[in-house]
This record gives sequence, structure tokens and C-alpha cells, in this order.
Amino acid sequence: MLSTGYQKITALLNSGTDLFPLLILRLILAYEFWDAGFMKLNSKNWFDQLNFPYPLNLISDDSLWIMSTWLEIVGAIGLLLGLGTRFFTAALMVLTVVAIYTVHWPIEWHTLADLSKGFVITDSGFGNFKLPVMYLAMFMPLLFGGAGRLSIDYVINNYLRRKK
Repeated sequence: MLSTGYQKITALLNSGTDLFPLLILRLILAYEFWDAGFMKLNSKNWFDQLNFPYPLNLISDDSLWIMSTWLEIVGAIGLLLGLGTRFFTAALMVLTVVAIYTVHWPIEWHTLADLSKGFVITDSGFGNFKLPVMYLAMFMPLLFGGAGRLSIDYVINNYLRRKK
């Protein structure tokens, strides 16, 4: 009796595997990048205070500000709709790695214990790269598995398959 109930619950949960988890990941990430993009859109450029890695250091701070602002906003819309999900996921992952390197990584660290102090969500003056690393982990299922059935990508792929 107990195992039958467990099997029914498991079957119910399994039926939504490609629906809800990917949608929830997309919604959370879309919200976070939309928020970051609009924060940049409505504030003054502070990229001139950062040291970008090569080859990004060859691009002007104003251009990088504009590109990152619009990638975050348009990427958030893409994630929300599930349109170009893998493209926007890859692009936002690159942006996140650059942000970790330029903004969130501790300026100075000499030991792994020093580095681990920066693995926090609130900035305590020693880096704060925990949340961006969590975003990278959240992007992985979208990069490798796509947007899921509740997406425009899914509808387009089904349409293209039927036309063959």
C-alpha cells in the first residue's frame, strides 16, 4: 500500500520533469538578469573602475557597459520566453564568468582559506562570488538540456520536425 502511493507520487513528479524545473530555472535567472540589466540602464557607468581581462580590455568601458546592459535585458527576455535559450544561456554564462573575474573575485587572496572567505552572498569586503557561481550551476541544465516543453524553442523545434 505504501509503495503504491510512493510509486504514484513518483510517477506524478516524473511527468513534470521537463516542464516545471526548467521553467523555474528560466524564471529565476530571467528575473536576476533583468534586474541587473535595468540597474545598469538606470545608473552611471562604473566599469571604468574595473580591470577587464584580455581581449575585453581592448573595448571601451562605455561599449562594455552598453553591451552587458542589453545582453542582460534581452537575455532575460529570451530566458523568460524560452527563445534562443541555449544561445542566451551561453552568452550570460560568459558574462557571469567575466563578472566573477572583474567584480566578485577577491582582490587579494593567498590561500584557499582566504579565497573561501569570498564565497559569500553578501559583500563582506573580501569578494562575493557565491551567487554568480550558483547562477552558473543553474545555467547548466538549460545549456545542455534546452528550455523544456514550456518554451518557444520547443514549439519551433516541433514545427521544424513536422515539416521534414
